Amino acid sequence: MSLMSWRELLPPSLVILAGLIGILLLCVTTKDVQNPPRRKYGIVLDAGPSRTTLFIYQWSASKENNTGVISEHSSCAVQGPGISNYSGSPGEAGNSLKPCLGQAMKEIPEEQHDQTPIYLGATAGMKLLNLTGPTMSDTLLAAITATLKSYPFDFQGAEILSSQNEGVFGWVTVNYLLENFIKYGWIGRWSRSRKGTVGVMTIGKASTQITFKIKERSTDPKNEVTLWLYGQEHRVCTHRFLCYGTDQLRKRLLLKTIQDHGYVRDVSNPCWPLPYSRVVRFGSVHDGPCTGSNVSLRTPTSEDVFHVTGSSNSSACRKLMGSLFGGFSQCSPNGVSQPNITRFQVISEALDLVKKMTPSTNLGQAVNSFCGLSMEELSKRFQMRPDRLADHCSVSMFIYYLSTRGFLFDLDSSGQITFQEKVGNISAGWALGYMLNLTNTIPEDKPSSLKAIEYGIWPLLFILFVLMLTGSFTRIAYRVMAKDNGQDHILEEL
Repeated sequence: MSLMSWRELLPPSLVILAGLIGILLLCVTTKDVQNPPRRKYGIVLDAGPSRTTLFIYQWSASKENNTGVISEHSSCAVQGPGISNYSGSPGEAGNSLKPCLGQAMKEIPEEQHDQTPIYLGATAGMKLLNLTGPTMSDTLLAAITATLKSYPFDFQGAEILSSQNEGVFGWVTVNYLLENFIKYGWIGRWSRSRKGTVGVMTIGKASTQITFKIKERSTDPKNEVTLWLYGQEHRVCTHRFLCYGTDQLRKRLLLKTIQDHGYVRDVSNPCWPLPYSRVVRFGSVHDGPCTGSNVSLRTPTSEDVFHVTGSSNSSACRKLMGSLFGGFSQCSPNGVSQPNITRFQVISEALDLVKKMTPSTNLGQAVNSFCGLSMEELSKRFQMRPDRLADHCSVSMFIYYLSTRGFLFDLDSSGQITFQEKVGNISAGWALGYMLNLTNTIPEDKPSSLKAIEYGIWPLLFILFVLMLTGSFTRIAYRVMAKDNGQDHILEEL
C-alpha cells in the first residue's frame, strides 16, 4: 500500500484544522460586553408671559438610582408673544408652536418619537388670564393640546403650572446644575454630593417665591413637597409672597411716595435719578390687590395725575424702601418662618441689570452708589431707555432689602448669596427640574450585551487562521501548476 503524499493529505488536514478551531471557539472562556446605553429624550415647553421656549433634554437610558442624568440637548424660542396673548385667536397659539415642534421632530431620532414625553407648562400670563377669563384660558389650552397631540410624541399635558410646582421644579433645577445632588468624580463615575442644597428665591413681576429644603415637617402642609431624586428623599418647603414682585414694588413705592407728600401734585421720588420725571395717573398705582387697601379720606380719584421727579437720594430711597418691610424684622414676608439655611440662589428678570450696576462685592454700598447717580451719569454708563434706567435703583434697592430685611441674609459673608439667571449656560428655570422628576417614572432600559472572547485567545486564533489560509492557497497554487505542467507534457509528446 502506497503512502499518501503531503499534497493529498492537505485538504483533509485543513478540514480537520477548521473543525478543531470551531471546537476551540466553543470551549474558550467568553465574557459579556455591554453595548453603550442609548439616549432618551424629553421635551418641555415653558410658556411664560412674554414668550414660549421649547427645551429638548436628553439622558442615558441607564439612570443613577432611578433618576436620569440630564443635559440640555437644544432649545427653540417660539416666534411671537406668549400664548396668553392669543386669547382672541386660540388656533394661532397652537400654530405658533409648530416650527419648534418641527425642529424637535428632526433632532430626535424617529424611532424614539413615541417614547419621548412632551409637556407644556404655562406660568404668569396664563395664570392672570385664567383669573380674568377662565373660559378663554380653557379654550387656549384646548387648542394647544390639540396641536401637541397631533405630533407623535408621548403627550404628558398642557396646563397652568401651579406656583408650588414652579417653585419646587426651579429649586430642583438650580441644585442639580450646581451638582448639589450628585457630582461626576475623577474616577469617572457619578457619586452623591456632600455640599448640601441651596435655597432658591425667584423674584418675578408680581410676586417673589422662596423654596428651600427643611429637616422637619412644615407647619403649613400645603407648602410642603417631598421628592425622591437619585435615591435620596428631599422635603422641600415653598411659598409665594404676593405683592413682592418688581412691578408691584414700583406701584407700592410710588403710592407711598405720593402719600408721604400729602397727595400734592408735585412729588419728589428719591429712588428715581435727578432730574428724570414722569406723569403718574393715581389709578395706575392705587388700583389693584396690592395697593387698593391703602385708602384714606383724602384719597384722590383714579384719574388724578401727579408730576413725579427724581432726586437721586440713596439714603431717602433706602428709608422709603424699608417702610415697605415694616414688621418683618424677625420673619420672612407674610410671617413665614425663615429657612434654616443661609445660602440662596436668587433668580430675577432684572438680575443682569443689577449685576451691571453693582460691581462692588458689598451690595449695600453698590446700591447706595448707584442710587446717587443722576440720569446724565446713568446714560453715559448704560445704553438703555430712560424709563428703564429710572427704575433700576428701585429694583436693586428692593432686592437688597428683601435679602437683608425680609429674609435676614448676611450679604457680607462670602458665598452665601449669588445673583444670576443661569447656572453655567443652562437656564435656571423650572423646565429642567420637571424633566428630572419625570425620569423617575420612565422605565430604565435593560442594557443589551454581546458575547466576547478574552483578548489572550485572539493571537492563537489569528495564527491558526493564517496557517489555514496559507495552506489553502498553497494547495490551489500547486494544483494549478500541476495542471499546467501536465498540459505542457502532452504538447511535447505531440
